[in-house]
Amino acid sequence: MIRVRDLVRTFGTHRALDGLDLTVAEGTVHAVLGPNGAGKTTAVRILTTLLRPTAGLAEVAGHDVGRAPDEVRRRIGLVGQHAALDEGLSGRQNLELFGRLHHLGGPGAARRAAGLLAEFSLEDTGDRPVRTYSGGMRRRLDLAASLITHPKVLFLDEPTTGLDPRGRAEVWQAVRRLTGAGTTVLLTTQYLEEADQLAHRISVIDRGRCIADGTADSLKTRAGADRIDIVVRDPAQLDRAAAVVGGTVTDADRRLVSRAAPDRLAALTATVTALTAADVEAQDVALRRPTLDEVFLTLTGNGAGPAAPADRPGPTDSDSASDTETETPA
Repeated sequence: MIRVRDLVRTFGTHRALDGLDLTVAEGTVHAVLGPNGAGKTTAVRILTTLLRPTAGLAEVAGHDVGRAPDEVRRRIGLVGQHAALDEGLSGRQNLELFGRLHHLGGPGAARRAAGLLAEFSLEDTGDRPVRTYSGGMRRRLDLAASLITHPKVLFLDEPTTGLDPRGRAEVWQAVRRLTGAGTTVLLTTQYLEEADQLAHRISVIDRGRCIADGTADSLKTRAGADRIDIVVRDPAQLDRAAAVVGGTVTDADRRLVSRAAPDRLAALTATVTALTAADVEAQDVALRRPTLDEVFLTLTGNGAGPAAPADRPGPTDSDSASDTETETPA
């Protein structure tokens, strides 16, 4: 549903995208992760026709974003980092406004708004002003607005930034329903757990290139063996615990020691036995897979972190008029 080959985007002398390759299968959630300034938002802006590529191929739903932008826009929805809603209007009025802007007409816009309010569990609050909504409710309404025209492809650019855990869970549930109904979703996120929870496939980009691609499990495998985390009760025993189990102190403040566990359960049993024999009291011992954060550190040498301005160079070329931060559902 999305095909990107050798995509390049420059801002003056800065190459925000430097030969990016990306393929997204129909009906899946595909997460794009990367350190600050990797080019995630630049890629989304190109794929949603908000920004012209310098070179390379970018196709969405079979249409080239440069040669057929109108055809692309008819098939996509976009949820940017900031909700594109009028806070003085009710949720229903916002949806009806978007429907009219998409030429659904008054009755058609009203029917579509009512259906989306029901789909996103906003019926009871649909007639309240958006300024009274919680963060999670606003995000769900923003998602609903992006679906006015039944898009084949939905772009979510860090959709849960700033939401509390309950708000994030509400958005995740909505995204799962969308993909269950056949919508293709491209997701950029600063929350590693979000990609782990939602994505069928993940692409890691760094310095404008895709440096790894696969499922969450396959990427975690690239980060190395499973780990055993030990939290010791007495901070004075940290170094002794590390020496006993053949691990390292990874977080002194949390009294945490970690060691590789290539043989999983056997290593767990051996670790507990060694700690007991050395009279080291453990508050907690846990076996876990490498995290996606560790994947970042392994592949890029950087943590994921929140988006930084480096991913959004200022207008320094001929596209300056279109490089603003105004983003509305396509």
